[in-house]
Amino acid sequence: MIKTDVSEYVRQHVRTVPDFPKKGIMFLDITTATKDAKAMQYMTDFLYENFKDERIDYVAGIESRGFIFGAALAYKLNAGFVPIRKPNKLPAKTIKQSYSLEYGEDTIEMHEDALKPGDRVLVIDDLLATGGTAAAACSLVKRTGAEPVAAAFIIELDPLKGREKIEETGVKVVSMLHYDID
Repeated sequence: MIKTDVSEYVRQHVRTVPDFPKKGIMFLDITTATKDAKAMQYMTDFLYENFKDERIDYVAGIESRGFIFGAALAYKLNAGFVPIRKPNKLPAKTIKQSYSLEYGEDTIEMHEDALKPGDRVLVIDDLLATGGTAAAACSLVKRTGAEPVAAAFIIELDPLKGREKIEETGVKVVSMLHYDID
């Protein structure tokens, strides 16, 4: 299969759920793609092909769907996996980063000893919308002295301009599928 066919195959397995989590939102559900073995392989292989030559030390997966791709990709890249979680989910001492949402503020955390200066880190999640969570994750990585090499996603909602927010911090963005819905 050529790259366009692979992307189209994955796109056909992403389900759109209207009015979730609130009225007016068209939620792109990736779980219908992750349950299809071929789509899951295509998504993981896409990520691997983009970063196999980047000398990634750690893949930092953002809770929760970033864990799915992050763990699989860390294995393929022969890298470690670092979870970035919602508050009060990690057992040891953490560092926190707050960020703005359309409807308020949220916070993510990472173990303070998860990374060290000089580590090369790939930040990963399933979907890029406004970029707040991913930019906060990149900030957490930088606070440890590690280098966020890139932020990668399966889906990017182009009209919400999350890519711009992340690229403003000097971090490259890679996405498999682009959607014009917000």
